[in-house]
Amino acid sequence: MAIGLFRIGFIVDFIPLPAIAAFMTGSALSIAMGQIPTLMGNNTADGYDTRAATYLVFGNFFKYIKHCDLNAAIGLTALFMLYAVRWGCGYASRRWPQHEKTFFFINTLRSGFVILLYTLISFLVNRNHHDDPKFSILKTIPRGFQHMGVPVVNSRILSAVAAKLPSAIIVLVIEHISIAKSFARLSNYTIDPNQELIAIGLTNIFGPFFGGYPATGSFSRTAIKAKAGVRTPLAGVVTAIIVVIAIYALPPVFYYISNAALAAVIIHAVGDLISSPKSIKMFWKVSPCEFVIFWIGVLVSVFASIDNGIYASVAASAALLLFRIAKAHGRFVGVVKVYNTPTLRPVDANEPDSDTRNVFVPLDRSNGVNPAVQPREPHAGVFIYRLNEGYLYPNAVHFTDHMVREIKVKTRPAVINPYGSLGERPWNDPGPRHKSESDIDPTLPVLRAIILDFSGVSNVDVTSLQNLIDVRKQLDRYADAHIAWHFVGVKSPWARRGLLASGFGSENGVVKSLFTVTNVGVSQEKDDVKPGSRDEEFSVDTQPEDKLGMTSMDTMVLPLLSIDCPYFHIDMDEA
Repeated sequence: MAIGLFRIGFIVDFIPLPAIAAFMTGSALSIAMGQIPTLMGNNTADGYDTRAATYLVFGNFFKYIKHCDLNAAIGLTALFMLYAVRWGCGYASRRWPQHEKTFFFINTLRSGFVILLYTLISFLVNRNHHDDPKFSILKTIPRGFQHMGVPVVNSRILSAVAAKLPSAIIVLVIEHISIAKSFARLSNYTIDPNQELIAIGLTNIFGPFFGGYPATGSFSRTAIKAKAGVRTPLAGVVTAIIVVIAIYALPPVFYYISNAALAAVIIHAVGDLISSPKSIKMFWKVSPCEFVIFWIGVLVSVFASIDNGIYASVAASAALLLFRIAKAHGRFVGVVKVYNTPTLRPVDANEPDSDTRNVFVPLDRSNGVNPAVQPREPHAGVFIYRLNEGYLYPNAVHFTDHMVREIKVKTRPAVINPYGSLGERPWNDPGPRHKSESDIDPTLPVLRAIILDFSGVSNVDVTSLQNLIDVRKQLDRYADAHIAWHFVGVKSPWARRGLLASGFGSENGVVKSLFTVTNVGVSQEKDDVKPGSRDEEFSVDTQPEDKLGMTSMDTMVLPLLSIDCPYFHIDMDEA
């Protein structure tokens, strides 16, 4: 609840889909494997620990398979019936689509039908065998709220649950928010994660007073209610009333519920939580790294525990996110003149109807541009570098190292020895120690200007800007001149402020020689325009004189960006 009260519910967005899918799949495998011994009746064998790691439960099942009994017949037939009803309703809804809703509700009630059927069978078989039933049953269930009261919280309890709290919170948050978002998309409304988290917190604060365990949203109940036409949370009140009636009035009926049939229902329910091969294949096609993260979460859940599986998948996802930020790639771009045409016929750029414009694409055509199209590089000594991520301290050095390395490959230093004497030469300069004109390619241009495309940069920080200042000094020494740094598409006011504070964007004595301007109409009263004045010359009547008074429209020419910042540009063409 504290997460919701402090309005930090956005942190749930840092848990990606592969981590959620890994948790759901690992949990389903663990739960199903833990129920199979109950389904088959060998869970009571001496030495069989059904709460061990999933792979141990699976291996020990075959070790103790000789202890299976009549419960296996009950459990297997119940499981078969559950899948048969689901398949039959699915086929019938496709065969008779006009009755699709009816078959949907029959399908959703299949678990209750199977429990009722096998409870009746259990009653008929075991009614004369209370002390020694023919197969395992629930037996006595306490009536009503047996543990209502103020919960006891002490150091012993806290130490026992402390290790499980982080994973429990992650599970609660993941399941509830994912359910809420899924049905919000289906029903065309939005949710407030903070509000949802406050609701979970309140539920789990008051639940222990009634003897309840930690609760969260439910996929199955939400789906049934959505299909039934529920539109408000008032349905939860109706559900609560029915549950209260059941726990007070129906415990004698619960006595004969078969444990094997109940295990079949649980296995059948969690089977839908296992990620389908289609989903797993989609992970591989979209992002092989996240495909690996999914399997890390599943394997750790199976061979260790569900808690460790959650931690492993979330930690791997966080590491991948940080790696992608730190190793974000920039690109040198060139210009291609393009035309808009309804056909693939050649277009004459001189035609009056031809719509031509310049687009700037990576020189290596890494964004899917036709390999046969060769972008035109900027003027000699001018480089356009596009940053594709936020320019922040994890990736600042990676961006600038790549940029400087490519610039030095495609240009020549302005002076042979920029350090003066050998004593000033840095220890890591690759040499040679005594450079001559033969070591420099005279056909390469000298660095003149750098244009940085900041259209994909949302934020900058102190470390990244200091790195940019250091690179500017390095390249100024390399070119033996003051290099002009131009910035295109600076969107964030904080990024603009940071660049100006670092000495970029403006310079004393430099004025803007090219302006991007727009026409702005200014409305004024017609009576204020004197005959023969300059205002009258440029005014345009917007309404007939006999309607709604008399007005005029003057046109003003205004720049889009500040003229005090000559190195900030609205687009690439201006730069």
